Amino acid sequence: MSAAPPSDAAPVALVTGATGFTGRHLCDALRHAGYRVIGTSHATADEAANGPHGTGDLHRVDLCSADQVQALVRQAQPTVVAHLAAVSFVPHGDVDAMYRVNIVGARHLLQALAQLPRPPRRVVLASSANIYGNASATGLLDEDTPAAPVNDYAVSKLAMEHMACLWMAQLPLVLARPFNYTGVGQSTRFVLPKIVAHFQRRADCIELGNLDVARDFSDVRTVAQAYVRLLETPGVEGRALNICSGQAWSLQQVLREMQDLTGHAMQVRINPAFVRAHEVRHLVGNPARLRQAIGPLPSISLPQTLRWMHEAGNFA
Repeated sequence: MSAAPPSDAAPVALVTGATGFTGRHLCDALRHAGYRVIGTSHATADEAANGPHGTGDLHRVDLCSADQVQALVRQAQPTVVAHLAAVSFVPHGDVDAMYRVNIVGARHLLQALAQLPRPPRRVVLASSANIYGNASATGLLDEDTPAAPVNDYAVSKLAMEHMACLWMAQLPLVLARPFNYTGVGQSTRFVLPKIVAHFQRRADCIELGNLDVARDFSDVRTVAQAYVRLLETPGVEGRALNICSGQAWSLQQVLREMQDLTGHAMQVRINPAFVRAHEVRHLVGNPARLRQAIGPLPSISLPQTLRWMHEAGNFA
């Protein structure tokens, strides 16, 4: 069932990174919740004309330009804000751009929001569970776990969190720390879509890195609902909260699930080029505080998500 078109009086949700993997799903969830969605993106001219999922309200904005960000925020006058835009691919080649976008871009947004005559009622900033690094070899990581970042992406997100604390007195901020998640629309640069795509085309062989790493994989639709709840639930501002399932999955387990789903066996080769230096071996979160704050989220198991991805088959 599609969402009803929002009225002019509908609350406005500003979503940065609206055309990204998470942004597209969050924009859908927000429209279903009754918001008029305004998105930002490094979109092409055609994408900007069509808008995220056809809303027609997408703006091409360089977050590293304070003037562009301020102009958009003044125009949007958002009721709530979800800041998703970031350089999020850990092996990204341009480290300077990662730090500029992830820290300076976020600061430009917060500065512009704080200058509004009526600040938004909630601002959710997407950080990352990568800030925890190798803090735990086997246990669940909660929000009190000391940060121990082991790559530039994680360092940039932790720095963003510290920077955001300077604005806590002026804005109702929530720091979301999502663990790994996947779903339809995620690029095959990421490992689970890569695996599903290989099974979908029944490839003979796949090259991967370390198969023994353990990750907490959620469904992107669950993550989108978590963001909506964080934007709407009273009393969560000023907090950092994990978005996670609390269940560990190794790539070996994922490969077995896909073989069971498809009936297809595939040779797996370990490519040393895909084995990252300072690999985080175990990254699994404790969802207790999130559930206490916003209530239980839709339960979608990883096998259900993998089936959804396999059946959709539209890999980027």
